[in-house]
Amino acid sequence: MGIYLLIGGLGVGTGFLSGLLGIGGGIVMAPLLLYVPPLFGLEPLSMRIVAGLTIVQGLLACISGALSHLQFHMVSGRLSLYMGISIFIAAMAGSAGSSYVSNEILLFLLACLALSAALLMLLPVRKDSEKPNVERLKFQRWRAVIAASSVGLLGGLVGQGGSFILIPLMTSFVKIPTRIAIGSNLAIVLLSTTAGFIGKAATGQIAWMLAIPIALTVVPATYVGSLASRRVKVPGLRKALAALIAIAAIRIWVSFLLAW
Repeated sequence: MGIYLLIGGLGVGTGFLSGLLGIGGGIVMAPLLLYVPPLFGLEPLSMRIVAGLTIVQGLLACISGALSHLQFHMVSGRLSLYMGISIFIAAMAGSAGSSYVSNEILLFLLACLALSAALLMLLPVRKDSEKPNVERLKFQRWRAVIAASSVGLLGGLVGQGGSFILIPLMTSFVKIPTRIAIGSNLAIVLLSTTAGFIGKAATGQIAWMLAIPIALTVVPATYVGSLASRRVKVPGLRKALAALIAIAAIRIWVSFLLAW
């Protein structure tokens, strides 16, 4: 019973962050599932179980968060379409070609990209509206495709999602308002997350009983997080994202150093 309550509690926390900051939550959920249970005297979960539960959490958070932000008119269908298809195709290509490239070098590049993304979130963005009009959103499609393809390819090559890097790239390179970037990011990564979920479910890599508390807690927590996101000023959201991306960057750097 203890492990179910703990996983449910972690689902609440990661779901809230997903709705608040527009991320899938895997960069937070995975380490929590790995390291928190032993702190409460519970049996540690295997990496296979953690990966399966993380993809369940990510899928539910993406669906719930995307629908919530769509309700608040902060999801761009055109942006999500261009970037979602691009990151999916690039991630597939990266996964297929991962055996031909040095993983250490790619981890180093991903770590540098994550660190740069965290710094980008700390820089003020000109004309970053608190209430952007998604219907009037204009962006250069080639920039959107390049940003999504780069993250998808690199993430696919090293076996990491990397979607948390998309928001800084959207705001700085594609010139998307922060609030629309947060809302659209969940819709963008939904396609690749769904593919990952289907793959793990079909191969028996999901512990369904342990996934129940995640299903019960992530959806409402993500919705509450999306409500909170509307009340937090854009500079506050950018600082929170910068902190979260910095944590992810540290994790990737640690992986890189251990690989050497």
